[in-house]
Amino acid sequence: MARYTGPVCRLCRTEQKKLMLKGNKCKSDKCPINKKRVAPGKDPKIRAGKRSDYGIQLREKQKLKRIYGMQEKQFKLFFERALRMPGITGENLIALLERRLDNVVYRLRFAVSRSQARQIVLHGHITVNGRRVNVPSYLVKSEDEIAIGEISKNLTIIKDALKEFGKSGVMPWLNLEVDAMKGQFLAIPRRIDITDLADIKEQMIVEFYSK
Repeated sequence: MARYTGPVCRLCRTEQKKLMLKGNKCKSDKCPINKKRVAPGKDPKIRAGKRSDYGIQLREKQKLKRIYGMQEKQFKLFFERALRMPGITGENLIALLERRLDNVVYRLRFAVSRSQARQIVLHGHITVNGRRVNVPSYLVKSEDEIAIGEISKNLTIIKDALKEFGKSGVMPWLNLEVDAMKGQFLAIPRRIDITDLADIKEQMIVEFYSK
């Protein structure tokens, strides 16, 4: 599947939001969002007009899609699956995205970004319930154990990423044993608990795909 390979800071500037695509750089003063630059392709001398409803909905969809590092076709498949599930479609969508293995690896502090987590999964460094899984879109279930493979525990990128646990911990629906380099997905998170996505208006994404 084709994947975006250009400068990821450009994506954050387009959305005018930190999408946390470059790990520690996003938390530093070097982040371009801190410099209040205009979005790429926009002339700062031209005053922006009012966005249409479609434009607002598109931007919400693009933000969420880019946060999780997905292409349009795959993202839409996740939306269609969320639509078939009982409950609120927008909340179902975010819950499904949170269950992706690459996202769980990132949330467990095994990687500093979701793109790095995706590479760690693809290279076979992750096990789920003792079985190696190298599919980033694999959906983790409640009480699954996610661990670093035995031969991968000495990788510097994973050790360095785990240092963030001492500063920020992990989300409440996860449990991490740092020394053992393993964690558990305790339960599917509630929408209200996903605080770093508080400004995402998922209902607009539902409206976007409903047209």
